[in-house]
Amino acid sequence: MGVVDDLARAREAYERRAWVAAYDSLSDVETSALDADDFARLSVTAYLLGRRNDCVQAMQRAYRVHLDRGETLAAVRCGYWLGMVLLMGGEPAVGAGWVGRCRRLLDDVEGDVVERGYLLALEMFRNIFGGEPQRAYELAQQVTDYGRRFGDADLLANGLNAQGRMLIYTGHVPEGLALLDEAMVGVSTGDVSPIVAGEIYCSLIEACQEVSDYARAAQWTSLLTAWIDEQPGLVTFTGQSAVHRGQIMRVRGAFAAAVEEFELATERYVAAGTLAPAGLAMSECGDVLRTVGDLEAAEAAYERAVGFGYDAQPGLALLWLARGRGDAAGGAVRRLLAEPGDPVGRSRLLPGAVEVLLGVGALDEADAAVDELAGIATAFDSIAVDAMAAQARGSVLVARGDAGAAVPVLRRALTAWRDLDVPYEAARARVLMGRAMRELGDGDSAAGELAAALRTFHQLGAVPAEREVAALLVPVLPAGLTEREVEVLRLVATGSSNPEIATALVLSEKTVARHLSNIFTKLDVRTRTAAAAFAFENRLV
Repeated sequence: MGVVDDLARAREAYERRAWVAAYDSLSDVETSALDADDFARLSVTAYLLGRRNDCVQAMQRAYRVHLDRGETLAAVRCGYWLGMVLLMGGEPAVGAGWVGRCRRLLDDVEGDVVERGYLLALEMFRNIFGGEPQRAYELAQQVTDYGRRFGDADLLANGLNAQGRMLIYTGHVPEGLALLDEAMVGVSTGDVSPIVAGEIYCSLIEACQEVSDYARAAQWTSLLTAWIDEQPGLVTFTGQSAVHRGQIMRVRGAFAAAVEEFELATERYVAAGTLAPAGLAMSECGDVLRTVGDLEAAEAAYERAVGFGYDAQPGLALLWLARGRGDAAGGAVRRLLAEPGDPVGRSRLLPGAVEVLLGVGALDEADAAVDELAGIATAFDSIAVDAMAAQARGSVLVARGDAGAAVPVLRRALTAWRDLDVPYEAARARVLMGRAMRELGDGDSAAGELAAALRTFHQLGAVPAEREVAALLVPVLPAGLTEREVEVLRLVATGSSNPEIATALVLSEKTVARHLSNIFTKLDVRTRTAAAAFAFENRLV
């Protein structure tokens, strides 16, 4: 088979998104036979197969061929892709070099061309990764304008996506999500190139997770998974997809499956050399392992997350609290609360922070954290964040002994969690409601809520929570009476004599007399009549 046929086969494989076949075919052809577009195709396939170095080298060849031929605008396009790959790969200095090179090339070009939009896109990404959301938002508006004016689907999708993410980080969640949905239009219609499509998919799902929009996240995760499955051999984006699937499984209570997805994602990220996302995956894994009670494995996961450069909080603080290290947990949470942060990050920190602060008895600090979370919930217009705020508020009210105020707040949280199909959090809301109802003297309703929570925790395998509820359901006997002493007291209250009690309970009269002596002492009474009155007052009969 000749070079012409080999190239035709490689290009055909590329068009049908058979990335492995396209990469192998292009790699087998002598480089002297490849034109600039072929080098660009090789670069794209290498990127999608997780071969980052090959991707960069091939695009550099494409850039050089275009430049040697005087094809300045095409060279700028190649420079854009190189800059983007390097910026996203954690090489800002090298990426900035390509920004400067593209700018110099465009200085010699007259008129307004779409490539100026690509240069703006590089500047936009630099500001996003550099932590300058306002400047990134302004650049994203310009990128969007270029995309619309020149009919460039990639620019339009990138601009809308960046605008949406920056709006979300400044607290404008509904507006931001609307722009992200608009960015997905080009992806859904197939107008956007594969790399940009994958980035937009992952960005949208990440944003949905950040603002706890579980329904939208689940829908787009399903579509991302299908999109990946349609492209045999695709490696890039599979790590992100696994993380997103794990997050949805965690929310739905499929904890074992979630751990598997997070571990798979970590393997993919480590293999690709992208360690920061691996830290996120391990932190999420630690949260699930902590929830099911495997504290040693959770600690190991958190340690890996920290090793990847990820701050695994507040999960790590909650682990310390579970292990009795309240001082360490409280110190970590107070440090985090004192640091400035965007509303998205705060919304993810505050629920765990409230739990830790209540665990160390810092009720006033917990109250302040709840107030902040409630404000964020209002701004986000998010059912899930509102449920988090309501549950946190209810937990503080229960801790303060204000059970009457806690019940309606917790009922709102429970309703939201049930509507969102988040069983673990729904069960936690039930536990708090049960405790509040018990304080209000409604023991039967309390027992019902606690029993329902116990069943859920058992089904989910949430061992620590199951143990906590089981302990709450053990009847608490008044005045420190033992079960045998209660049995004796019940018979006393019905008028039974000591011999009759001895016969009924198969005890000696001497043992019955000793039990009665203990009962009188514990109840601080001197007569059988007074003891019987206590039994009736405390519903022991």
